[in-house]
Amino acid sequence: MVAQIDTNNSNEYLFKEECYDIIGAAMEVHNVLGSGFLEPVYQEALELEFDELEIPHDREAFIEIKYKGKVLDKKYIADFICYDEIIVELKAVETLLPEHAAQVINYLKATDSRLGLLINFGAAKLQYKRIIR
Repeated sequence: MVAQIDTNNSNEYLFKEECYDIIGAAMEVHNVLGSGFLEPVYQEALELEFDELEIPHDREAFIEIKYKGKVLDKKYIADFICYDEIIVELKAVETLLPEHAAQVINYLKATDSRLGLLINFGAAKLQYKRIIR
């Protein structure tokens, strides 16, 4: 299955309400802090928003990688896994690049998850992409 970046705002998409809540929390963080901080600052602030909004999440969640049925020593670390289903990867860069999306796609493959959110706090306006596998 090929991953794709969903740029339409269709009313019928995977985890619609959950994504709305996560992106809303990220918008609040960006509205308060603006751009210019390092990624760990946004991660900590976003976790506070998730707690306040009661969004279930695991911060800095380890992702195992399997090869021929064996777990490798190398692990990925996702910024968040929300609702036990949605990989959330944060950036604090001027603009999102294809390699940022590729990182989320790798996380989706490793976890067999279907949806990832790539959120960038580094731009003047919050950037986000839904990545579907």
